[in-house]
Amino acid sequence: MSPPFQLFSLTSLFILFTLSLTYYILTSLQSWWRLRAFKGPFTASFSYLWIILACQSGNMGGWFKWATAKYSTGTSSTVRIGPNDLLTADPEVIRRMATARSRYTRSNWYAMQRLDPDDNNMLSHLDTAAHDKVKAKAAAGYSGKEVPGLEGRVDDTIAQLVNKIKTKYAMQSSSAAAAKKPFLDLAMTIQYFTLDSITKIGFGEEFGYLRTEGDVFGYIAMVTRLASIITLGAHVPYLADIMSSRLVFTLLSPKVTDKEGVGRVFYATKEMVQERWAAEDKTRNDILGSWMRHGLSQRECETEVLFQLVAGSDTTATALRTTLLYIMTSPRVCNTLQAEIDRGILEGRISSPITNAESLRLPYLQAVIYEGLRMCPPFNGLLLKVVPPEGDSIDGVFVPGGTRIGHSVDALLRDTAVFGEDAELFRPERWVEADVVARAEMRRVTELVFGYGRWACAGKSIAFLEMDKVYVELLRAFDFQIVYPARPWTSVNKSLWIQQDMWVRVTERH
Repeated sequence: MSPPFQLFSLTSLFILFTLSLTYYILTSLQSWWRLRAFKGPFTASFSYLWIILACQSGNMGGWFKWATAKYSTGTSSTVRIGPNDLLTADPEVIRRMATARSRYTRSNWYAMQRLDPDDNNMLSHLDTAAHDKVKAKAAAGYSGKEVPGLEGRVDDTIAQLVNKIKTKYAMQSSSAAAAKKPFLDLAMTIQYFTLDSITKIGFGEEFGYLRTEGDVFGYIAMVTRLASIITLGAHVPYLADIMSSRLVFTLLSPKVTDKEGVGRVFYATKEMVQERWAAEDKTRNDILGSWMRHGLSQRECETEVLFQLVAGSDTTATALRTTLLYIMTSPRVCNTLQAEIDRGILEGRISSPITNAESLRLPYLQAVIYEGLRMCPPFNGLLLKVVPPEGDSIDGVFVPGGTRIGHSVDALLRDTAVFGEDAELFRPERWVEADVVARAEMRRVTELVFGYGRWACAGKSIAFLEMDKVYVELLRAFDFQIVYPARPWTSVNKSLWIQQDMWVRVTERH
């Protein structure tokens, strides 16, 4: 006969299990009921399993696009992807959430974008007023209004990029002797460029990624390793609460004492900021100087410099790499773009290097830039916002307060009503053929990859400046051939894109 305490223990366990199961069923029914008007994957109505699978798939944007296509109705492109989570491909909803008077707030998705355990950056602030205050002080620096040499610094870094390719990798002909030049990993080289460019713009000197052709401080490897963890934590709310808590974040976050990775970069940028503050030098014409003049504190400068490095290099690198791949694998596009560049040089409309103003007058170049952004948005995180307490109405359906709503950016940019029936195809000509009104609408929708309104990306103008110049300077000088056409690269999407092994053969054009 079993001892009484063992029987009591088994009974207690059974009761505990029954109560837990009942609680789970009731809360699941409650979750389902709140957003029952919106269709979505079955498991999404009571669990975060679907979001977890999407985050770990390596193709987040594809999963969100699929859900939007499958569960959208004739009257709404907003679908359900979690117990308290909606996904929208409606540009008007995205804009409405971001207007200056919007009562939507940031969800704890943003808390996972904090890089410093002690302070928030512009992206991680959950308090709207605090975010607006920092952004107002930082805006002039990002816009270039107080960095008169900004374009020249981008030109200098592009010149380093072109020179590195020309001296080490480019063949002067297709002969067997010339073929001894090594293949170029364009994916990594482009990331070296964007890292050097943003550091030169940000605080006057580059870190030397292009010069060394190495992962300075091990930063790139660390971002690659952290991408999965940050993405999963950001999109699953209870994980975000745990991982962004001060205790856990302090234990797991990068530290200035680290020998490599984000922590080592944080130490290097912190030293630069401290030196500038110690000298009370607010006169330099770089972004850091602008921030100091507009009243950002030393600590705010330290956190914003690190955020600037991550946000300003990885996303722009993705846009450049992806568009270059589409150009290389589309002979018609490549030939047309190079012809426009050659004609502009011959007619004296393109300087060396090309100016930003000149690039804006090249219609096919602008078409390629926007089409590249459309085909592969550089960031696929959901940027989840919270519906205000009084709720909201989307397409005539009430959405309860506290619901999280994210952007289905891939679906947004494949909308056939905006981009035509061949929206799945990389075809820059759609931008040239469209009338003024249609082209303006396509631009408005495509630029939502940078966010909108108060939540818009502060570095948008810098990203466009780099894109306006890089394609011209590379394609005026070189022809690129994919070495392994059956697998041109490895590309994994964990909010940010991890793109590697984009091996190309380079030949000088002139």
